[in-house]
Amino acid sequence: MTIMKSQDKLVPSLKFSHVGLFARDMDTQANFYTSVLGFTETDRGNLQVKGGVARLVFLSRDPDEHHQIVLVSGRPPEDHFNVINQISLKADSLEALQELYRQLKAKNVDELVAVTHGNAVSLYCRDPEGNRLELYVDTPWYVSQPCRVEAPIDLPTNELLAWVERHARALPGFKPREQWRAEMAIRMGRGT
Repeated sequence: MTIMKSQDKLVPSLKFSHVGLFARDMDTQANFYTSVLGFTETDRGNLQVKGGVARLVFLSRDPDEHHQIVLVSGRPPEDHFNVINQISLKADSLEALQELYRQLKAKNVDELVAVTHGNAVSLYCRDPEGNRLELYVDTPWYVSQPCRVEAPIDLPTNELLAWVERHARALPGFKPREQWRAEMAIRMGRGT
């Protein structure tokens, strides 16, 4: 775990990873990103959310990243709606993510929840102005997306990873991340 010192306290490191955008017309948006900007659609599906079902399209130009952009249905026709679905920051280890969870919990941040996506373990919360943040680490596995199940983040690290793996192995599309990466590299025209 990499630790940075910030204002006399230790903070696990994070790096920017991907962005989620609300969309009015999912197919037009997905077509723009794939045909104009060269992204590859890595997954597509529906997810049960508060108030109904959201359609999601995952896009990437990097076989090491499941998605760099995720399009999410639900953007209303009004112009005042914020299209940012979430800001995602990648931690460098599961231990760092667990430490961030403890710090966020101690600060009583809004809507703090730990989940597994099968291919990642994530923390979701809100910043002071209500913007959704995702802090996460990848797992060594891939499963079909979208997938979101609450995870027991307080378990010891090795037990949490074993729990996530057992869960992932039972999901559709399960395979090692390296196999998924090789398949995406071919689809993206970037070799094997």
